[in-house]
This record gives sequence, C-alpha cells and structure tokens, in this order.
Amino acid sequence: MDIQKLMEQARQMQNNLGKIEDELNQTEYEGKAGGNGVKVVINGKNEVQSVEIADDLMSLDNKEMLQDLLLIAVNEAVDKAYQDREEKLGSATNGLNLPGM
Repeated sequence: MDIQKLMEQARQMQNNLGKIEDELNQTEYEGKAGGNGVKVVINGKNEVQSVEIADDLMSLDNKEMLQDLLLIAVNEAVDKAYQDREEKLGSATNGLNLPGM
C-alpha cells in the first residue's frame, strides 16, 4: 500500500468536499404551502433568505392558517436542503460515513 498515494487521495477528497460544501451553502431551496400562498427560500446553511405571502392570506381571520403554512413551507425548504446535502456529500465520499459530514 502506497501511503503517498493514499494521502493524495485523502487531500483530493477533502478539496472536493470543501467545494461541494461551498456550493451547497450558496444554493437556495424553496418551500411552498397553500398552493403558491406562502413561499420560503433558504440557503444551504438553513438561513431564511425570503418569505412571500399572498395578499389574500393577510387577514386576522387567517392567522392560524398562515402560521401553519409558514411552518410547512420552511420545513419543506429545510428538507430539500438536507436531501441535497446528503446526496452530494454521499456521492463525493463514495458512501463513507465520515464524522461531521
């Protein structure tokens, strides 16, 4: 077993993972609820970037429904970000379960 070759492969994998991590952090994920009534956009760090609410949902009568729709939209966006991260990092590590990834 060639240690130099193994170390080079580890460096390459680390570089690839860093690039993927940067790409994921800059990617935006969208969650929607209530048709197009509520739309939430987050980035790969799960930071909310924007929230859009349809005008017809902006009344006190709809407060509980609006809260539920926001919750659904945020969770959908977070789930999309998680799934994308799992898929891209999993393929980059060839299925290795690396701590912290």
